[in-house]
Amino acid sequence: MKLIKFKNKIRYKYTRKVIIKNFIINIFIGLHDFEKKKKQRVRFNLEIISDENIKPNSINLKSIVNYEDIINKITYITNKKHFELLEDLAEEIFDIIFNYKIVKKIKIKIEKLDIIRNTESVGVEIIKKRNE
Repeated sequence: MKLIKFKNKIRYKYTRKVIIKNFIINIFIGLHDFEKKKKQRVRFNLEIISDENIKPNSINLKSIVNYEDIINKITYITNKKHFELLEDLAEEIFDIIFNYKIVKKIKIKIEKLDIIRNTESVGVEIIKKRNE
């Protein structure tokens, strides 16, 4: 009699995503002199995709992306210095978030809310993926 071994099939394929939606703070940002003298409202939206192979664990918080920590770090860096470009700010945020080893991909949307008349907002959206 011959034994047949079955391969374990992966039952689910999924993506784990941390979302920070419509986080609005007043910061110094922009190239123009008037932007360097007065803070302006900026909205942040982030989607952070983490490694789906790492199971979340309340005892080991390195198994998750802590959205509160990310919000606090964004607040800290934007209070610490003036950014001339939204793109520079986005790059600094990418550096912070990619310090989480489980992060695979980040989508950041940063918008100035009050800078251009007759618009709800203007800004940038950038997606960055970790090289595997």
